[in-house]
Amino acid sequence: MTEQEVPSKVIEIAEGIKTMRIRGAGRIARAAAEALKIAALEYGGVKEVSSFKKYMGKVADLLIATRPTAVSLPNAVMYVLASLHRANPRTFEDAVNAVVFSAEKFINESINAVKIIAETAAKRIRENSTILTHCHSSVAVSAITEAYKLGRLVKVYSTETRPFFQGRITAKQLLENGVPVVQIPDSAVRYVMHEVDHVIIGADTVASNGAVVNKIGTSQVALAAKEARVRVYVVAETYKFSPTTLIGEPVPIEFRDPAEIVPESWLRNHPRVKVLNPSFDVTPPEYIDAIITEIGVIPPQAAILVLMERLGWALDKIKQGGFTKIKFEDFTE
Repeated sequence: MTEQEVPSKVIEIAEGIKTMRIRGAGRIARAAAEALKIAALEYGGVKEVSSFKKYMGKVADLLIATRPTAVSLPNAVMYVLASLHRANPRTFEDAVNAVVFSAEKFINESINAVKIIAETAAKRIRENSTILTHCHSSVAVSAITEAYKLGRLVKVYSTETRPFFQGRITAKQLLENGVPVVQIPDSAVRYVMHEVDHVIIGADTVASNGAVVNKIGTSQVALAAKEARVRVYVVAETYKFSPTTLIGEPVPIEFRDPAEIVPESWLRNHPRVKVLNPSFDVTPPEYIDAIITEIGVIPPQAAILVLMERLGWALDKIKQGGFTKIKFEDFTE
């Protein structure tokens, strides 16, 4: 499919996800749902259900290809296209309406989930607490802000989160919400951990065994917290749980351009030096005290139950080869 067949706004969103202008699993998921809605409303092809479904499948494939690790992206796409499939529309108008309705429903439920999780997480924070957070998560920022409004925290340590410095976004948003923040380099986590009462982090992906895939450095934060006997709470919407892990599919770890770590001129001057730039790491479930979702607080080991209850509808298609192997144009036939 050529780019001319896809609305320019959809191409812009896909590029924004790929280049990390659109960051955070929740924002990525909502952006994907919005892109599908735009694609449906601006479809200019043959006004037949079969042609429209193939077109939506190709748009879905375009979006899925942008980021391999954040499971919120394929989950959002699967949510919208599964709704289109189940609706079994008789007319072109019905098909468009099915996509628009499910996309808007996903976006609204996602936003509402953040509110519920924030309120639940804030109630678990002891009074006069110091919190440490890593990277940038909208739900983590919301949870920390809510805890501050309840008068339960006195300070937040926020890591810079290199190489993209997403932690600076977290610090900025918390400061705008009136929350006292201390920005620290990633390497200072163990140094300050003795002052910390709770670690609150988001997640890009939650596996069926309760392991959490999140921004590189998260596992080191959790390890330092475990050593210091500090509770680690993961705040994550249920659409960040990965159905593919139920059948043993590993979560792919994204490796990005070495130039994000060191300047290209330095690389040219030191051609024998290899640079490794993983975007994510995996935190084992034994380093996590609880995962706080919009449906409740669960131990990491209960992640499989959430997957079966909330995302079991995706399993039939996933068994064909996983999100990374499915062609969504086939899914919509």
